[in-house]
Amino acid sequence: MRLFSYNIHKGIGGRDRRYRLDRIMAVIEAQNPDIVFLQEVARGSRRSRFDDQPRLLAGYFRAVTHLFQTTVRYTYGGYGNLLLCRWPVEASHQISLQMRRRKPRGAQLVIVTTPEGPMHLAHWHLGLTEKERHWQANHLLGHRLFRHFHHLPTLLAGDTNDWRNTLAKAVLARNGFAHVTHPISRFRSFPAWLPVGSLDKIFVRGAVAVRAARVIRTRLAKSASDHLPLVVDFHLRAGG
Repeated sequence: MRLFSYNIHKGIGGRDRRYRLDRIMAVIEAQNPDIVFLQEVARGSRRSRFDDQPRLLAGYFRAVTHLFQTTVRYTYGGYGNLLLCRWPVEASHQISLQMRRRKPRGAQLVIVTTPEGPMHLAHWHLGLTEKERHWQANHLLGHRLFRHFHHLPTLLAGDTNDWRNTLAKAVLARNGFAHVTHPISRFRSFPAWLPVGSLDKIFVRGAVAVRAARVIRTRLAKSASDHLPLVVDFHLRAGG
């Protein structure tokens, strides 16, 4: 099974500043993922020509499941997190990660029925300050809806904005999560054209066997957004 995580920057290129959602689609399609986590997906916003990107992306990839979470709202439209999956989900939840007086952030939780059994997927986009990020991680992992699915194999991914990589050894390690995108020197994803920061991260807990993880560094990926995408191939261990 393959998961793809990508901050698409509303479809606007990181260097040329051109809005071209077709580049984003091509980057995703080249990896043929089963599950897609996208951050900064726009709907009805001026910068993205008022496109309904969640609808366009879900339609293009013929997703069995698509779940959009608006986090930031403009006068016209806004943007947020989009989850696409080729399999049905048993349950889904949207959780606010907004810290007081900070930019709205959010997380999506789904229980998906994969060919290898049910699993818990968590998709998030965290804030810009370290204090905020640690509060958000503790809030999500301590949330009753997150804890309710503790018995299931769990994969957590998205844009953490964690420049100093402090989350992995703190709140996530305490909650039993292994850091997949490590060492961070191999997983630099921002800025896309000359990546120096490992901001996009993947964590797993329970019976998730990771086969491979990588950053997509194609020429197209370096121009389509200001982040590079992550891909992880994994299986669910029997009896986990």
